[in-house]
Amino acid sequence: MGETVGPGRRRGTVTLREVAERAGVSASAVSRAFTPGASLSAKKREAIEEAARALGYMPSALASALTTGRTRMIGLVSNNFHNPVFLEVFDQFTRGLQDRGLRPLLVNLSGDLSQEAAVEMLRRYSVDGVILASSTLPPTYARRFREAGLPVVQSFGRWSESPEVHLVTIDNRAAGRLAAERLLACGYAHVGFLGGPEAASSTQDRLAGFREGAGDGVRVTASFAGAYSFAAGRTEMQRLLAAGPPAGGYFCGDDVLAIGALSALADAGLKVPGDVGVLGLNDMEMARWAGIDLTTVRQPIAEIIAASIDLVMAAVDDPDLPPQARLFDCSIVERGTLPPPA
Repeated sequence: MGETVGPGRRRGTVTLREVAERAGVSASAVSRAFTPGASLSAKKREAIEEAARALGYMPSALASALTTGRTRMIGLVSNNFHNPVFLEVFDQFTRGLQDRGLRPLLVNLSGDLSQEAAVEMLRRYSVDGVILASSTLPPTYARRFREAGLPVVQSFGRWSESPEVHLVTIDNRAAGRLAAERLLACGYAHVGFLGGPEAASSTQDRLAGFREGAGDGVRVTASFAGAYSFAAGRTEMQRLLAAGPPAGGYFCGDDVLAIGALSALADAGLKVPGDVGVLGLNDMEMARWAGIDLTTVRQPIAEIIAASIDLVMAAVDDPDLPPQARLFDCSIVERGTLPPPA
């Protein structure tokens, strides 16, 4: 049985009008007391809050949405649920949104849900804005949300100085150059790139930057996994080892690919970093585990998430806000899968 407030009353059934009667104010004053930013005298607010506590009143989010035109719901859309790093991303996004009084509505595009179905779902729930958290979805997705009249922020998308929608990300070409410079510092004459899906812009940009960083004096080979997943990274490294001698060191375009590659190298009896060096990208939690100890290019995920939430809130408050681009730098995290620089 639930806790009761007064004879026979269950908590949660108290109405706004009853709070108004107890506090000696109008119903509209109670509504303003629970509307962020609404004007109300300190004396009335104190009386309303005291009455609400005494009666066990909880304001209705639905009623507030009808009054303010804001649901305080943010669509959080992605297609990378098979990648463990995005479990970290979603954890930080959902907690960050909730800490600001917002409610995330998670949309999974990994299955059969179409772009149009996702747009329709978010419109039906009257979300205030959308955060598209993906490095592999084409830009048409963000554009379609914008065309539907939804303030949208693209997180982890392709860098552009003049984006079509609000953008918070890293420069994947710069990350690729940084990776190449770190591998070259080991003295390798042959370096490999093991990327995610070849059609993904993140893969293309990381490879382009990697080739730029390697220059002309080093042999560079490139291969691609079918997905950003452990199994795909393991399978692709097994294929490379079966095809011939491995490169001296590999830049894997994602930590989970690198961890799959490490598994394949261990099964082949190759020592890391003694026989082959491995470098990842992201600095996901698993990369820090003692049994993995992955050297990686750190993508500042927490900073990107915080900036994305800031930007979507600004876009909701000002729908005419011109698209902004916020760029974050990457850095190398030294662990145990690469030798020290020569």
